[in-house]
Amino acid sequence: MKIWLFAEILEKELFLSYPIPTQEIRIPLLKEKGIRLAIRRLDQVHDLVSGNKFFKLKYNLEEAKKEGLDTLLTFGGAFSNHIHATAAAAKKEGFKSIGIIRGEETFPLNPTLSFAKSEGMYMEYVSREDYRKKTEDFFIHGLKEKFGDFYLIPEGGTNTLAIRGTKEILTAEDQGYTHIGCSIGTGGTFAGLADRIESKQHLFGFSSLKGEFIQQELQSLLDLYQISPKGKYRIFDNYHFGGYGKFKPELIEFIHWFYSQTLIPLDPIYTGKMMFGIFDLIANDNFEKGSHILAIHTGGLQGIAGFNQRFGTELPL
Repeated sequence: MKIWLFAEILEKELFLSYPIPTQEIRIPLLKEKGIRLAIRRLDQVHDLVSGNKFFKLKYNLEEAKKEGLDTLLTFGGAFSNHIHATAAAAKKEGFKSIGIIRGEETFPLNPTLSFAKSEGMYMEYVSREDYRKKTEDFFIHGLKEKFGDFYLIPEGGTNTLAIRGTKEILTAEDQGYTHIGCSIGTGGTFAGLADRIESKQHLFGFSSLKGEFIQQELQSLLDLYQISPKGKYRIFDNYHFGGYGKFKPELIEFIHWFYSQTLIPLDPIYTGKMMFGIFDLIANDNFEKGSHILAIHTGGLQGIAGFNQRFGTELPL
């Protein structure tokens, strides 16, 4: 199936024309080390259905239409990029949407949840204990008894159709890159990229979650979807800055510095940590001279407003 088909099936206004911008980064350290670095700007793929969520959602929405369902149901935390994108995509494509939100409802709503509500998403708040049961059959059955039939999209959007979409982030024109870098949350983007890299390419994933468990979790994901990468891959679990949603002053400083050099905003949950990791590896000579790196900007910029509000930071949007 051509990448254009989804745009033909759904409302064309939801999608921008390809190719997605890829921006070359010119910073003295790169010249000093003899390395080239470019960023694929998925944050610019759509103003609302942004970043990797664009690719994760597109075939899922197509499938929901094929099944004749008019409601999307998914899961996420209070600052979830996935909740934000699903609410926007559902409204544009004429679906009703339901978000099962981890934790208690708190007023005023943060910018992410306020936006989702404005897009028509009905939000059901559940305790963290109940939220952990979200993949269990009895929990899903209870939701169907309450809400009726719906098309289920898992937390973070990662499933077979999502990976089918994220494979399209890389194209045949990208074979000249020696290294591909991406952030890791639920792993759907990493898995799609892993399925597309060529034999001479290296895929570097930067986990935003604390713990070595991510190594086995990602391997299990690749096994589940029968993905055997042609090239090599490596997962870095030491750039999480304390864990998911956590940060340290040096991360905030780096994001400000990077913006001052490139005018590219990074979010502190995913892309900021990835880019910090890439520059740390470059500075410590972990890339051979002549390497050409492609970093995938997976979006997530919508969460910056809520982050600034919550922590009193002034990260650029």
